[in-house]
Amino acid sequence: MELFFTNFIEVLHPISLLILTCGIIFGLVFGSIPGLTATMGVALLLPITFGLSPLNGILLLIGVYLGGVSGGLVAASLLGIPGTPSSIATTFDAYPMSKGGEPVRALSIGILASFIGGLFSFVVLITVSPIISRWAVKMSSFDFAALIILALTLIAVLSAGNMIKGLSSGIIGLMIALIGFAPIDGTERFTFGYLPLTAGIDLLPLIMGLFAITVIHTEVQNGLSLEERLMKVKGFAVSLKELVSNTVNIVRSCLIGVSLGILPGMGSGASNLIAYAQAKQSSKTPEKFGKGSAEGIYAAESANNASVGGALVPMLTLGIPGDSVTAILIGGFLIHGIQPGPLLFTNDAEIVNIVFIGFLLSIILVFLIQLFGIRIFPKILEIPKHFLYPMLLVMTVVGSFSMSHRIFDIWIMLFFGLIGFVMVKNNFPMAPMILGFVLGPMFETYFRRATMSSSSAMDIFSYPMTIIFLLCAVFIIVYTFIKEFRLARNKKVTS
Repeated sequence: MELFFTNFIEVLHPISLLILTCGIIFGLVFGSIPGLTATMGVALLLPITFGLSPLNGILLLIGVYLGGVSGGLVAASLLGIPGTPSSIATTFDAYPMSKGGEPVRALSIGILASFIGGLFSFVVLITVSPIISRWAVKMSSFDFAALIILALTLIAVLSAGNMIKGLSSGIIGLMIALIGFAPIDGTERFTFGYLPLTAGIDLLPLIMGLFAITVIHTEVQNGLSLEERLMKVKGFAVSLKELVSNTVNIVRSCLIGVSLGILPGMGSGASNLIAYAQAKQSSKTPEKFGKGSAEGIYAAESANNASVGGALVPMLTLGIPGDSVTAILIGGFLIHGIQPGPLLFTNDAEIVNIVFIGFLLSIILVFLIQLFGIRIFPKILEIPKHFLYPMLLVMTVVGSFSMSHRIFDIWIMLFFGLIGFVMVKNNFPMAPMILGFVLGPMFETYFRRATMSSSSAMDIFSYPMTIIFLLCAVFIIVYTFIKEFRLARNKKVTS
């Protein structure tokens, strides 16, 4: 404890605090600009840490990481464009709420949910991280495959009210994910002999097309005047009563975020979608989701920030990256001669304390900075549309290109912009498509590993967790279809 307080005083040094704050602001800017991600921000600043001390270098990277994940909220809420993959689900309700004249309320809910999710993951990080991490590592390929099947069943939840179109959207997402080289054996699939397709379809151009290009096209076609939108809500716009009523939703979403963050490869991109789907499944008013529901924003934002702390757990305790950002963070640690893993807590307790303290301060500073800007951010909506939309278009093109530096990705973005526009016009939900695209490759990888390591299909009964996950998946599917059938029957009786 004495060492912890000593390290805390070191982090509070003006220079260290300034570096952490600059990292957070840089991350927030990167997260807010469509197409620029937290991963890209951390990668860009990694060379700068060469000239910094281990303490300041780690603080800078952690600040960029948390700021980047939190910054996606701004673009998602005000423009309907996810600033980062971790804010995809935020757009589903935050943007309709903003369009309805309540941009400050949408931002307030997202900022508060992000803060709570971050604090929740911090508590997990400093208390039970070694225990949870050891448990996660013991999970077999069968367990991971079954867990992803459980997550995929939430496509049915997201499709409620329009099951045929929702399931079709999910299947399309799964099919798109098959393009390129297959995992494990590297078989070429659905490339039609076209070389750029062998690398597959990246997530960033896909979501830029489905959301950014679709929003720009739709809004321009509708002739919406952004200058005339009203700012109906004053103050912080979140009541204590509303927060209390969402307690179960927030805690459940935080648990989902932390759990998926700990599992290697899942990350915040999947956690916000899964938490959103689960919130809709459990809601008493699921028909409000997608129309500006506060429940949806609470679920998405608390989950994606909780996953940040979850992703740091396997990185610190086992030296295994929880997502793409922590993989870069490991590189930052190695630059300074620090080896993440089981011995880190014993040999470099000071570094562990710095990570914990930096993470906590980042959560607080992100909250304060976003709170300060809550009246400034909506000014974006006052920019004339003939200036705003060309700027957004340029940013999406740059963002899509900068990830892999391929012109092909720009064409992919434009193609999915057309697909997204057709889906919106025909009331096809986008959430199932994104969920299928994100989780499909993960399932295939773990399923093929499982089948390669087993001699018979009966081996599945040797894994209790696999059976539990599969039973939960069956329950969700049956429950959703029964609920959908009853809803359809009630509508028929009413009409």
